[in-house]
Amino acid sequence: MNTPLTQTEILETLRQVIDPEVGCNIVDLGLVYSASCQDGKAVVTMTLTTQGCPMHESLCGGAQNALLTLPGVTEAEVQLVWEPPWNPSMMTEDGRAIVGTQY
Repeated sequence: MNTPLTQTEILETLRQVIDPEVGCNIVDLGLVYSASCQDGKAVVTMTLTTQGCPMHESLCGGAQNALLTLPGVTEAEVQLVWEPPWNPSMMTEDGRAIVGTQY
């Protein structure tokens, strides 16, 4: 019997997805609002730093591809939301260290 994936395991996998504009992963940037997996379907709710982000498809596709590498995941859905709007205070300490004074 497979043990269900935890949110921590999902977030660790999503750290592989790097925003090339700022050189930081989407988790430490604070873009991921929720992550879960049930019955082989991983669902992530996330945002982007701006609605006009040119990396929209790359980041969402990267998140979906990363989720599909997890054991037991057969389907991955990335839900893009704009509320609450992203702001720099959502970054982790690691994210702030990576980005530096850019934000």
